Amino acid sequence: MLARLQTFSLVGIDAVPVDVEVDVSGGALPATVLVGMPDAAIKESTHRVARAMVNSGFNRPNDRIVVNLAPAELPKQAATFDLPITLGILAGSGQFSSERLLDYAVVGELSLEGSTRPARGALSIAMAAARQKRTRECRPLKGVVVPSASATEAAVVEDIDVIPVASLTEAVRFFSGSLDIPPTPPRVDEWFDRFAAYDVDFTDVRGQEAAKRAICVAAAGGHNCLMVGPPGGGKTMLAKRIPTILPPLSATESIETTRIYSALGLLQPGQPLMATRPFRAPHHTISEAGLVGGRSVPMPGEISLAHNGVLFLDELPEFNRRTLEVMRQPLEEGSVTIARARSTTRFPADFMLVAALNPCPCGYRGDPRRQCQCTAPQVERYMSKISGPLLDRIDIHLDVPAVPFRELSATRAGTSTAQMREAVQMARRRQAERFAEGSTRSNARMSSRQIREFCRLQPSAAELLRAAVADLGLSARAHDKVLRVARTIADLAGAEAMDCSHVSEAINYRLLDRGLWQ
Repeated sequence: MLARLQTFSLVGIDAVPVDVEVDVSGGALPATVLVGMPDAAIKESTHRVARAMVNSGFNRPNDRIVVNLAPAELPKQAATFDLPITLGILAGSGQFSSERLLDYAVVGELSLEGSTRPARGALSIAMAAARQKRTRECRPLKGVVVPSASATEAAVVEDIDVIPVASLTEAVRFFSGSLDIPPTPPRVDEWFDRFAAYDVDFTDVRGQEAAKRAICVAAAGGHNCLMVGPPGGGKTMLAKRIPTILPPLSATESIETTRIYSALGLLQPGQPLMATRPFRAPHHTISEAGLVGGRSVPMPGEISLAHNGVLFLDELPEFNRRTLEVMRQPLEEGSVTIARARSTTRFPADFMLVAALNPCPCGYRGDPRRQCQCTAPQVERYMSKISGPLLDRIDIHLDVPAVPFRELSATRAGTSTAQMREAVQMARRRQAERFAEGSTRSNARMSSRQIREFCRLQPSAAELLRAAVADLGLSARAHDKVLRVARTIADLAGAEAMDCSHVSEAINYRLLDRGLWQ
């Protein structure tokens, strides 16, 4: 007999429909043949499937079984084909019959005892099933059958029924009609209420009020930021608290981010939805593929895991220079494209870059309390590890000096997260009104045309900027960065016009262009 049902395969972070066709025929030597470009994990599934059937009380057909995964040219990965293949074999061998096989897509990995295990990419699979239902691509689906552990994640999508099954037996009973399983209800608001809190605050950082101001500007406009200062000055503490002052994740942003983590199996147990902005801090030994994504079948890297959040690169000069250079295109476009011989995959990568470095190899250049042992050539070599084009793409360079004792021991708390978040949200509301008719969401993403439209300077401010460009040798890109930052500073001040104070502060945030590290 021939059985046919539908499942999905992940390609990057997107789910693609796959037809599972199972033919069980006698009169030949018993064997199970998988065709349709399955990977090693799927080929090994024949052993898991056989023992799961027997241990669940079903008979393993002593016949020739051919399993076709179509379309044949699409490479298939992961063990989530276990459950649809098993159901196809059982239906093809006549151990149950069902009218529901064509109405529901099926995904899930099986253990040897027949219980289901979580499926990577459950959210993307549910989204693809819902899209197929709306557009009537292929055949319309009523719902998707997923492992119980992945049901709450898939149920974030409200347009499709998500049927949870804990075992192969439950799945067979559901499809045969002997068991009705209610769909998992969506609980998006509950997840946001439960997981949308941060456990750090800017009041934990003593002193560094000037750095907090610069970080507030960076967060308000979505600007990339570079902190320069000696060890122990608080650079890492400041960076870790930046997500707390960014605007709360919208439902759309949360789903975009969750899809990436789900595809890589990085969602925390019991948390089916990302409710806070991600903070990623990879080690400086990371490879190019680890940072931007890669592998033979492309998968997201750290810059995509930081999508809608913060990517923190500590000890920036210690990173491989070539690894840093591959970030240049994603920083400009907000996405990364990975091309392979078989396909080209595009991953979202709209993140806020925050980097930190010491002013010299020993870390104490310019520190009045410690003597620097580095020579000028050593400092030059250290700083030259960061290319000019990459520095051009970082809007704000700020100094984070050592904190004096009187500030460390002060009892009065400094600027809090709540105060900074209020200022950031006010500036973001102004930007939302300004860019209401386009796709731009923040000042940092303004195009050249938008800069000419929204960053008009008063004559005195224009003269100040002209002098700065001439004296500092700013590139055209750095000139536009100054204007974008000045626009954000004006938004924080509630001003429509950009005057000298706004432009002056923006120029002061070009620390490395001014050569103050020398």
